[in-house]
Amino acid sequence: MVQRLKSNDVLGTVNRGNPAESGLCTLCIADCQGKCETWLSSMKGRKMLYPRNFGATTAGSGNTTHVGVSYNSLRIQGYNYGAKGLPRGISNSVDDCIFPNVSVETEFGSEIKTKSKVPIMTGALGSTFIAAKYWDSFAIGAALAGFPIVIGENVVGIDKEAIIENGKTKKAPELDRRIDTYLRYYDGYGAIIVQQNVEDSMNGVAEYVIDKYGDKVIIELKWGQGAKNIGGEIEVTDLDYAIFLKKRGYLVDPDPTKPEVQEAFKNGSIKAFARHSRLGYTHLSSPEQVREEFMKTIEYLRKLGYKKITLKTGSYGMEGLAMAIKLATEAKLDLLTIDGSGGGTGMSPWNMMESWGVPSILLHSKAYEYASILAAKGEKVVDLAFAGGLAREDHIFKALALGAPFVKIVCMGRALMIPGFLGANIEGVLHPERKEKLNGNWDKLPATVTEIGSTAKEIFAGYYDVREKVGADEMKNIPYGAIAVWTLADKLKAGLQQLMAGARKFSLKEISRNDLLSANRETERETKIPFITDALDESAKKILDS
Repeated sequence: MVQRLKSNDVLGTVNRGNPAESGLCTLCIADCQGKCETWLSSMKGRKMLYPRNFGATTAGSGNTTHVGVSYNSLRIQGYNYGAKGLPRGISNSVDDCIFPNVSVETEFGSEIKTKSKVPIMTGALGSTFIAAKYWDSFAIGAALAGFPIVIGENVVGIDKEAIIENGKTKKAPELDRRIDTYLRYYDGYGAIIVQQNVEDSMNGVAEYVIDKYGDKVIIELKWGQGAKNIGGEIEVTDLDYAIFLKKRGYLVDPDPTKPEVQEAFKNGSIKAFARHSRLGYTHLSSPEQVREEFMKTIEYLRKLGYKKITLKTGSYGMEGLAMAIKLATEAKLDLLTIDGSGGGTGMSPWNMMESWGVPSILLHSKAYEYASILAAKGEKVVDLAFAGGLAREDHIFKALALGAPFVKIVCMGRALMIPGFLGANIEGVLHPERKEKLNGNWDKLPATVTEIGSTAKEIFAGYYDVREKVGADEMKNIPYGAIAVWTLADKLKAGLQQLMAGARKFSLKEISRNDLLSANRETERETKIPFITDALDESAKKILDS
């Protein structure tokens, strides 16, 4: 594993903890006082694209040595002529070929398209309590910025107020809250996606959602994720709640109904319980059986009325990857999210996260290869989303290019949660009466914030853009965390536009694998992306020989 620096003097960023490949700390905490790149970008926005202290400094790249195979060992190709994919009404004049004219809008779907203003979506925010605590910031921010958000698994099953009778969900207030919050600000861009796992299927969540919300919601089946190779998990510190979850049908470890476990908990030797979800397809033993079961599920969901269905798979080996791409294509699903190892989650056994599965860049490279095989056979390959440790605008470009033309959107997990935490902490200080409701963690603004400003209007670069969108009167209902999500999304958008302009690609559909270079031979071998000095070398020599 390559040791990454904890600070970047050029941007003025510092990681509180150990930095991962994404640039985020391996442990991202809600009360963090800064200041990684994503954290600062949630306030400063586009300013974080550039070195600090302009006019008093010069800056030089420190990223010239690339070791190992990762997204950071891919470099982006630039060109010195041309302009491809210019939006309608834009000419190829030097006055029009500017980065703000680059279109980063995208869409995915088999027959009915889902549009997004930026090519990002959230990972699944499910039954982990941190998702519930900061949902308003995440959902409103995503809706305003115009990108999809995913409600993860088990939201109904862990809700004490939900009513489930004979395998049917009759009442689901937490799920309703999450859907309604997003739809309040939804303007045609983005989507609300509800994920379904084994327990959700047993509880009739899909039936409940379609009956209440119809085609306003996309349903997603879950095969897995990159952070762990078992079912979803949460930690519970209340004995009664642990017993409730056990009665709801979940695996709770240790078993809270055992007298000896209850005694151990009351005396402090056991302090928490882990709630687990079931593994899928345990009764099947071959790819053929999986296909049969999967197609039955898709047929059932379509009969219920679902017009848009997606699939999320984890960092399984090559057989599992091929099955996901083939079956999602055959079933004409609207999106397949492929989540590689190296990403994150709300809860996972740590050594499992560190040691299981296929790293993102390797999984994504094979996904492109397998999708190409199907395309060569004349099949209309399912639209793909790549996920797993992606956080910056260069990651977005690289993922789109590595999987082009199949990848339409990039799934980002922890990166899009950071602005929610940050905004809630700031709002809790500036409006103490809201602190408890917002789950704010600060009693005063730290120096890392006050050096930017002391009011929301000063702190968030996107404040007035959000006000322009929703109106001055509505601003009182917009959480600061949502403003921070908007601000981060705007930074990612601008950074992506700049990278695309340099590659002379003015729309996402023009991005290709030719826009990437491998920075070492090992990365070239695994990704099939040419080594830096091999790319366009023949064309260069033709110029010299002409």
